[in-house]
Amino acid sequence: MPEGILPHRRPVDWFPEPFDRADMSPELQRSTNSIGTCCDITKYANELERLIKGQPAPTLTDSEVENPAAFALEKHLEDFLVENWANTALGKNYNIYCDNGKLVGQQYQTEAGFIDILAISKDSKELLVVELKRGRASDDVVGQIQRYMGYVKGMLAEPDQIVKGVIIALEDDKHIRWALQVAHGIDFYRYQINFSLIPSESPQLL
Repeated sequence: MPEGILPHRRPVDWFPEPFDRADMSPELQRSTNSIGTCCDITKYANELERLIKGQPAPTLTDSEVENPAAFALEKHLEDFLVENWANTALGKNYNIYCDNGKLVGQQYQTEAGFIDILAISKDSKELLVVELKRGRASDDVVGQIQRYMGYVKGMLAEPDQIVKGVIIALEDDKHIRWALQVAHGIDFYRYQINFSLIPSESPQLL
């Protein structure tokens, strides 16, 4: 091996036109700012394809989100939903997917992308794909969740198991409502973030 050539070195094809980091979504910016030598950006494949084609990732402004505070807290929605799954409407009929007793249904990795939450019905007759979206969901998410559902049906589900989907977002619009009218097996849920103050008991004076 020639001196100075690293054994793990591989040829790289560079894209002729660079894109601005500011065009990335905040999530992708954080993922590509890792201190380590590599990072996993598989879940951002669709966004990266748009950037390579010169199409910046779509963004949401405060005018598109009725509650900016909820928008800021959305990044914690997935963890909160998983931790409180049993107390949700979905938790009544579904459990988060487990493999050999280990919970693996959060950010379930597939060749079609990362599924936010994969669940299975308590009678094991249905598999549920849950896709979480910040702010107002667009009709693009319908195709995305259908891709995940197709993968689950073809690669994971038993022959007698049904695959369904749920989209969870702060808001919807007429476009996604039209798309869902002909997208069978997919439900839509809105999430709400409530903030309340609970008075504390007066401290006992010694």
